[in-house]
Amino acid sequence: MVSITGRDRGVGSDYIFLGTVQSGPGHGGAMIVDTSGRLVWFDQDAGKVTKMNFRPQMFGGKQVLTWWQGAVVQGRGKGVAVIADSSYRTTHIIRAGNGLRADLHEFYLTPQNTALISAYRQYNVDLTPVGGPKNGVLVSGVAQEIDVATGKVLFEWDSMDHVALTETYLTYLAKKPGMGQGGTLANPFDYFHINSISPMPDGDLLISARNTWALYKVSRKTGKVIWRMNGKKSDFAMGPGTHYYWQHHSRAHGPDKITVFDDGGDPAEEKQSRGLILKVDATAMKVTLDHAYTHPGKTLLAGAMGSVEIMPSGNVFIGWGTETYFSEFAPDGTLLLDGQMTTKDPSYRAFKNTWTGHPTEPPAIAARSRGAEATVYASWNGATAIRSWNVLAGSSRYSLAKVGAAAWSGFETAIPVSNAGPYFSVQALDGSGHVLAKSATVRVL
Repeated sequence: MVSITGRDRGVGSDYIFLGTVQSGPGHGGAMIVDTSGRLVWFDQDAGKVTKMNFRPQMFGGKQVLTWWQGAVVQGRGKGVAVIADSSYRTTHIIRAGNGLRADLHEFYLTPQNTALISAYRQYNVDLTPVGGPKNGVLVSGVAQEIDVATGKVLFEWDSMDHVALTETYLTYLAKKPGMGQGGTLANPFDYFHINSISPMPDGDLLISARNTWALYKVSRKTGKVIWRMNGKKSDFAMGPGTHYYWQHHSRAHGPDKITVFDDGGDPAEEKQSRGLILKVDATAMKVTLDHAYTHPGKTLLAGAMGSVEIMPSGNVFIGWGTETYFSEFAPDGTLLLDGQMTTKDPSYRAFKNTWTGHPTEPPAIAARSRGAEATVYASWNGATAIRSWNVLAGSSRYSLAKVGAAAWSGFETAIPVSNAGPYFSVQALDGSGHVLAKSATVRVL
């Protein structure tokens, strides 16, 4: 599923979190891999329900896993946001309020145990200002803050109330088969395309809209747009290299720094996608370029998706959206880790973080015998403490003894043993050799 093509010792031992868009049966799902590309946990998509925007977050003082799940229609999501605990058990399902469905693009948990989620609302409007019909249909971008415990909508912001239709860079065209997002989705017309919402240091919200090429600082009290950055009505003077196009995943880091993934593609406005760190002077209203990260070995131009994460170490982790790659850079731009989804299924965003998983299910086992020997296959979906396996075998399920051992080597470890059983079981061990759990006992016929 994942191939790591370059890895420096400076990347550490954190895990990589991917939520892939399914392109065929068995392809999509939420996954955790280590920095060698070995699968640690996988939750496969079922039917037409897909999981995206998968990552660890903090909730109630504990680290949890979060994702969006539902159906994707014309690049927009109709579903719910999910929180799971360290044993991968669902603890909360968050739904959008006011008659809307939660969209895939944003699910951000705040320290106040609220959730910032994106949604879309449909309107019948006059689209002649953008070359459409007088009796046209569009969708707006909606940001909601939901109290996780009660499901109550605490705040709602709708782009139709604050951002004019003419701020869009999307061209109204009748959609043709095979055409991409940029400039072609006309029914309904997605003039704004909200794709990220997050708090700013002063408590206001930072909202990104792909199709207006702009970030918006929005008052959390009144909903008023305090400033626009980039786009047709920018309140900032944009310095060299600071413009972005069809962007995703904006985040504020203190009062004067913002990260954003500059897709630049579909239709192409740049030659290569970039992960941007921008310096923001909100007094002089100027934006200057702190750093632009581009892939040094490949020309990656994403038509959609993507993310930029500044890690606690200062390294920068980038998901290259539809280009299916993810990379970790040192602050100076040195490439430290490079990976790709081998199934060519893109991950909407990509993250790297610490994680400790404690699955409640026991390890799984399968075995095949060949004469006086056997191969035992051991796995334990989501266990992060496991370092090795013991194989137990015997002529009776009640009289098993150790007949082999092996280091954990990935999601499923194949262990050859010189024993025909026919009964087998495995023990999962931590780094100190302590038994964490034992599988069921199986018989090889």
